[in-house]
Amino acid sequence: MTSPSAEQQPFRPEHPALTAADPELAALIRAEEQLQAETLRLIPSENYVSRAVLEASGTVLQNKYSEGYPGRRYYEGQQNIDQVERLAAERARAVFGVDHANVQPYSGSPANLAVYLAFAEPGDTVMGMALPMGGHLTHGWGVSATGTWFRGVQYGVHRDTGLIDLDQVRELALKERPTILFCGGTALPRTIDFAAFAEIARESGAVLVADIAHIAGLIAGGAHPSPVPYADVISTTTHKTLRGPRGAMLMCREEHAKAIDKAVFPGLQGGPHNQTTAAIAVALHEAAQPAFRDYAHAVVANARALADALLARGFDLVSGGTDNHLVLIDLTSRDVPGKTAAKALDRAGVVVNYNTVPYDTRKPFDPSGIRIGTPSLTSRGLGTGQMATVADWIDRGVTAARTGDEDALAVIRAEVAEVMAAHPAPGLAI
Repeated sequence: MTSPSAEQQPFRPEHPALTAADPELAALIRAEEQLQAETLRLIPSENYVSRAVLEASGTVLQNKYSEGYPGRRYYEGQQNIDQVERLAAERARAVFGVDHANVQPYSGSPANLAVYLAFAEPGDTVMGMALPMGGHLTHGWGVSATGTWFRGVQYGVHRDTGLIDLDQVRELALKERPTILFCGGTALPRTIDFAAFAEIARESGAVLVADIAHIAGLIAGGAHPSPVPYADVISTTTHKTLRGPRGAMLMCREEHAKAIDKAVFPGLQGGPHNQTTAAIAVALHEAAQPAFRDYAHAVVANARALADALLARGFDLVSGGTDNHLVLIDLTSRDVPGKTAAKALDRAGVVVNYNTVPYDTRKPFDPSGIRIGTPSLTSRGLGTGQMATVADWIDRGVTAARTGDEDALAVIRAEVAEVMAAHPAPGLAI
């Protein structure tokens, strides 16, 4: 009889030191563990990390300052830290097939700021997808520092298809001549045509930056085309579909390595978070395994099955479906605002986020849509055969949100908890 793997064995730490030192905070952490265990997490930017990633995130590497880069530090005692960072960068290069990887950025937004520092001057024109169309704040949107310090130009999607308007991208790029052209975003349910963006960047003289924060795990697992042959720089977080800690990486061609490294340190930040670097190394090691490839493809298969099930129930989906991990639902025809629906679904144990949809007539803090994704539920082992049940919960929850039926939401929550109990999440203490 074979013994269970580490991930299958019961994992019930009581946080003894924390409980003794700060019982109030320990109780909040246990409550969050319980919440994550019992609810269906459909926010596409969230996931469950492995126990190994959690352990690496909480090591004595926290105690060490390491300004600089391996072999070129400003503090002594880096014998082990240098090896940790080299290992993480080496694994990033191998997993994504890039020339150079910087694993020090604290998160996605600082990573993107480093790109600006490396290639642009204040006041330069930068171009990215408009935030209401599915872009990101740091792609030159007005309320962001990137839209304050730089001249932001935004492109969008076709009103009828919800697909990126590449003709508009080319027209704007040739007219505005941006220094940096971003592709990628936070609410894009379709495959990004990196080759088309590269050609536009070449014609307009822009540095092409592929922000793959949402789809990095899908790319690592071969479930989404890679930007590596096309982009000058690749920016990504290390959580989301990659299932690592909350950190970031910048990857690039060798010709840009010095500019990127200098922009990260000393340009924007001091010492890296070594415990996060170690957890990134663990996540990249996991991403190199055959099981991760299966996971990435299962995420996409689940998202497509969920989209089909929602369409069958009469939901309006931006772009009509999905090619990746994400589904964007326009609730206008359901006569319920996205925020109202999201809060009702949360009470039902179905955790989503309200989100603008392209050409939304409502305000960003009270938009028309909700955004859902399949990374977390796939990590728990749910498959395509269960996506009809998930779609049913969403359908019933949205209806209850419109009618104010709290009893219906309570019934859904009980059903969700039962299914979640049968599919324990990796890394959780429950």
